[in-house]
Amino acid sequence: MNAAPALVGYTAAVGFVAPHLMLRGSWQHRAPALAAAVWHTLAISFSIGATLTAYNLTMPAEHLHADLVGLLHACGVDVGTAEPDPGMAERLAVGVPAAIGMALGASFAFHAVRARRVRTRHRKALDLVGRHSARLSATVLPYDTPAAYCLPGRNPRIVLSDAAVRELSPEQLAAVLEHEQAHIAGRHHLFLAAMEAFHSVFRWLPLARHAREQTALLLEMVADDRALRSHSHEVLATAMYEMASARTPKGALAAAGQTVLIRLQRILGPREAAHPALWGSVAAVVVAMPLLPLLVACPPGLG
Repeated sequence: MNAAPALVGYTAAVGFVAPHLMLRGSWQHRAPALAAAVWHTLAISFSIGATLTAYNLTMPAEHLHADLVGLLHACGVDVGTAEPDPGMAERLAVGVPAAIGMALGASFAFHAVRARRVRTRHRKALDLVGRHSARLSATVLPYDTPAAYCLPGRNPRIVLSDAAVRELSPEQLAAVLEHEQAHIAGRHHLFLAAMEAFHSVFRWLPLARHAREQTALLLEMVADDRALRSHSHEVLATAMYEMASARTPKGALAAAGQTVLIRLQRILGPREAAHPALWGSVAAVVVAMPLLPLLVACPPGLG
């Protein structure tokens, strides 16, 4: 039995339906780390499903060939009775899935390397115009607007403007530093590079577009929650407000940014912790989703 129809349906559901269901749920902002994991799991599941679909559509299958010929005959198209070339079909069955995997891997490498080069050039510029603060464990940059960001990866660095050091209170500054340290410790730049790679390969896909946008927002919320462990909501919110107009360099992650309004509403609004049942059920989905395309392709009990 060829599993191509079932795989096409599953992959289409993950790529087109699942992102809209995710966006309708209000639980994501209560559990941003878990939500980010779900978006990545959906991307992985779609990639596996697309690979298996390509394999099943191109694999040599006599009954599938006969069905297609019969359908074309019924539509008045005469294609003759020649059998498909099994060698060509086998090469396509291996080549097309391999091309998908190679495209994803190459895209991830491209985005990761490009971002690292940008950060390397920026670090060299900081060495020329910035000064290291041992007290803050950060580089202080002459800039008239309060700003803070981090350069993750190898030789990570937190950067503060001298206006931020001058205008933010010690509590606000500590909260901002905790936020940036969370980005570095969590290696959030790798998750963002993975979503950029997925979006580059499947640019037309709603899942790719929404996963990239939501991952960036959710990782900022994860860093916010890390800062809120040791600082009040008001301290972090006011610090973010002070830095709202600052610009973030390419390749950097910042406490402020385009998502600051949504995050301020979340921080200052009523907070409701995620129920343990939600954590359990969503965690089960994260574990199961990558396996579902394999079950669809090889359903139990079918020879």
